[in-house]
This record gives sequence, C-alpha cells and structure tokens, in this order.
Amino acid sequence: MVDDQTGVRARISDGVMGNVRRFAREARRLPIIPGLVLLVVFIIPAIFADVIAPHKPLISPLGLKGRLEPPVWSGATLMSEGGTSTHILGSDKVGRDVLSRIIHGSRVSMKISLVGIGIGGFIGVSLGLISGYYRGWVDHVIMRLVDISLSIPAILLALAMAAALGPSFKTIIIVVAVLLWAVYARQIRGDTMAMRGQDFIARAKVSGCSDFRIIVRHILPNITSTLIVLATLQVGLVILLEASLSFLGVGLSPPPPAWGLLEADGRELIVTAWWVALFPGVAIMLTVLSLNLFGDWLRDRLDPKLRQL
Repeated sequence: MVDDQTGVRARISDGVMGNVRRFAREARRLPIIPGLVLLVVFIIPAIFADVIAPHKPLISPLGLKGRLEPPVWSGATLMSEGGTSTHILGSDKVGRDVLSRIIHGSRVSMKISLVGIGIGGFIGVSLGLISGYYRGWVDHVIMRLVDISLSIPAILLALAMAAALGPSFKTIIIVVAVLLWAVYARQIRGDTMAMRGQDFIARAKVSGCSDFRIIVRHILPNITSTLIVLATLQVGLVILLEASLSFLGVGLSPPPPAWGLLEADGRELIVTAWWVALFPGVAIMLTVLSLNLFGDWLRDRLDPKLRQL
C-alpha cells in the first residue's frame, strides 16, 4: 500500500515537472510579455510620440502653477494639493508632464540606438568580414585593434570622448559607434572563418567569383541571423549608455527629453518628488530587460541547434 502511494506521488511529481518544462519551452518560443512591453514602452511611443503624448514635452500646460504635481492617484503633499488627471504620472520642477517626456524620450533613445548601432555595426561587420576572409597580416592588425578597443573600460572611454567632444547628439553617436564596432568585428570574424572553409565557398572560387562577390553574396547572407541577434542585444546597452552619459552631464544637453536627462532632473527631488526620477527609471529598466529577453529568445529561435531543444 505504501509503495503504491509512493509510486502515485512519483508519477504526479513527474507529470508536474514535465508540464513545467513544457511551459518553459513554450514561454521561450513565444515571448509574449517581453514583446508586449517593448511595444507599449518603447516601439509604439517612439513612433507615435506626437499622437500618444497628452502634452508637449518641453512646455508646461499649467505653467509654474502645475509644478511638482504628484501622480493622479497620490494624495496631497507638502508642495501640492494632490494628483490631477492633467498629469497622470505627475509633473517636474517646472510643470512639464512626466508621462509626455517619457514617451518622447523613447523616440530619442530609438534614434540613438538605430544610428549608433547602424554606424558601429557597419564598421565592425566590414572589418570582421575582411579579417576573417583574408586572414594573414590583415587579420592580425584588425584583431589587435579589436583587443585594444575591448581592453579599455567602456564607461571610461565614453566619458573621455564625451568630455572632449562636448555633450551633443553627434557625440553620443560617435561614442556608441566606437564602443560597438569591436564587438561586431570579433563575432563576424569568427563566423566568416567558419564559412570560409565550406564547400560552397570553394565552388564559388572555382567558378570564378571575385572575393567581393563571395563575401557579399555568399558569406554575408549566412551570418544575417547573428547580426540580428547581436543588434537586438546591443540596443539595451546603448540605451543604458546614453542614459548614463546624459545623467552624468556629458551626454545629451537639454532640452531634448532623454531618459538620462529626466533621471538627472529628478535626482535632487528624490525625497520630495520621487515620481520625477522613478518613472523614467522604470521605463529604462522595462525596456532593457525586455530587449535582453527578446534577444535571448531570438537567438534560440535562429540557432538550429537550440531550436530543437
């Protein structure tokens, strides 16, 4: 009798664990929550910021009378009679709507991510293809430059470049490109070396294809999945980098409503007006976390070895 009960419990336990494992696999295949968070917090607000935002990001709808209003659900504070529907997530020290500034800040982050990753990725992919295909002294020179770039602390290099060039949108783009190209170059170089020894590359050489045609028509399409995953994972890094530099005062300069600038505006009010710094920080956290989860899922789906697990 005891053995039967033990066997039943074991079968139930195995069934529960099997269901958990199946649920985990399905959750990995269908990233519903990270995808929805990205759409709601980052992608849709960035594209339709002018339509979605309830107020202008640089103008106070109520003037200084509406400064430091708490969120709509909050009660009276020392500086306000309580939250109103005019400012759903509260207002900052000059009366600007926090929600509107967060929405427009997503557009700033998307622009920096697309342009910075595009430039840095183009440079890194080009050098990685050249290094992995030609090998020899070209490979040694490029890889030593990659080693030098990766050995320098990222935030230290970013601070030095931003301080030398001055805070601006152009500076952030240059910093992002300089920091990211080496990552792309090393990854693409490894994939190119693996592709270079394949039979279809040898047949292309025998048929008379030029090196440029082999690289562009045969190698580059086969590493597209790697580029997509790498770019997706790098967006979160760029958002954190831009926010950090803007927070430290060497990134973007006001008045653009970048998330890092919103954090910097609220650091002196963290006790009396916590909402000014909290909600931009939540937006950064949700966006970066969702991008990392989505990038992990995308890597699993595009990798044929992991796709079968």
